[in-house]
Amino acid sequence: MEEHTHPLSFVGQQVPDISLEAFHQEKQVKMNLRDLAGKWTILFFYPADFTFVCPTELEEMADMYDNFKNLNTEVLSVSTDTAFVHKAWHDNSPAIKKVNFPMLADPTGKLCKALGTYIPEEGLSLRATFIIDPEGVIKAYEVHDNSIGRSAEELLRKLQAAQYVHEHGGEVCPAKWRPGNKTLIPSLELVGKI
Repeated sequence: MEEHTHPLSFVGQQVPDISLEAFHQEKQVKMNLRDLAGKWTILFFYPADFTFVCPTELEEMADMYDNFKNLNTEVLSVSTDTAFVHKAWHDNSPAIKKVNFPMLADPTGKLCKALGTYIPEEGLSLRATFIIDPEGVIKAYEVHDNSIGRSAEELLRKLQAAQYVHEHGGEVCPAKWRPGNKTLIPSLELVGKI
């Protein structure tokens, strides 16, 4: 088994100070992750444009983009394609035409490598999702084999839970928690009673 050099967990770490080109609103723009301070951020890594599972995921994220924006959250998709390839995909795919969030271009794998999603033998990223708080701290992430698509609805639920505990220090969200459900306040009295 190949030895990995990245940390075992990115949770609690600051998002890297990296600038990348992006395709956004019919333009090529430069974006730095640290410029998103004050907002929640979803980094949505996927392997490549013009593929099979990727457009289904990005279309679902596009369909739910307003739900994320209403929670003071920016969604950034990331692949190792260039901004020009993102534009070509956007212009040719009915699913990707719906995308209104920035599509980051990481052709050198700089961001993918920094967050441990890069597959060196393929020059692609694994499917990975990072939830970053307004201070730039990674609160949650998941990494999938590239054959397994993700659920934007479950990602929205995780974001809502992360935002809830961020605003209500001392409370935690149990499994399947949704806004309006009961939370828990960890204490010795709860041990063994749940």
